[in-house]
Amino acid sequence: MDYLNAFWVGGVICVIGQILIDKTKITSARILVLFVVIGCILGGFDLYDKLISYAGAGAAVPLPGFGNLLANGVKEEIDSEGAIGILTGGLKAGSAGITAAVIFSLLNALIFDPKEK
Repeated sequence: MDYLNAFWVGGVICVIGQILIDKTKITSARILVLFVVIGCILGGFDLYDKLISYAGAGAAVPLPGFGNLLANGVKEEIDSEGAIGILTGGLKAGSAGITAAVIFSLLNALIFDPKEK
């Protein structure tokens, strides 16, 4: 049942993104930012963690999950370090994912021949 919940929740998130791409004039980059911001807002109110506990990776892996990770990192860092946690919490929480994205992007650019559009 866990796989089914992850599949349908992740699928709904993707369908919402595809509908926004197809039916609006919003650019893909703005849709991505919108998803991260929505995840951050829901994470700030502890709503997205409930979705993650229900759907697992189906909710944690898409972009709203990254926004939730940032929000949780800021909340934890504020509790331990005070106001400076507003600036450092999101970066500490997301550092592994950000580093992986940079490294894999570099490897991709080295292996393949990147071209401008």
